[in-house]
Amino acid sequence: MILGYSSLVKSIVHYLLSLLSSAASADISGTALIVDGDTITISGTKIRLSGIGTPEKKQTCRKASVTWRCGYEATETLRGWTYTKEVGCIGDEKDRYGRLIASSFVDGYNVNARLVYEGWALAYRKYSKRYVPEEDKARAAKRGM
Repeated sequence: MILGYSSLVKSIVHYLLSLLSSAASADISGTALIVDGDTITISGTKIRLSGIGTPEKKQTCRKASVTWRCGYEATETLRGWTYTKEVGCIGDEKDRYGRLIASSFVDGYNVNARLVYEGWALAYRKYSKRYVPEEDKARAAKRGM
């Protein structure tokens, strides 16, 4: 049976998640409901995207003397990237609110890294330095926030 690219990627993600499930029992995949720019829900499980921070949904930002709804834009960008797609999350810790802390993947790319690289999120340095290079690239290119 020949699989299309999308089906192949989904198969690989499911396979990798199944391999990792013994090490990280909280891994999950499915259709994501977007809470805000760094929080999603899959099958009733709230997930906090690890290592990043986005503006709150109603937060505004100011750039070049223009105020804009950066929190809304970050949330809607994430919604657009995940709409009708399989989202895979890998994580094994929970935060103080009971959310799974995870790296999330869509179509073979790391959503957390992409949000930072595109300027919709910042590296959450208090907990991780993993996405500092993506933040530096976004800042140098003057993307997003």
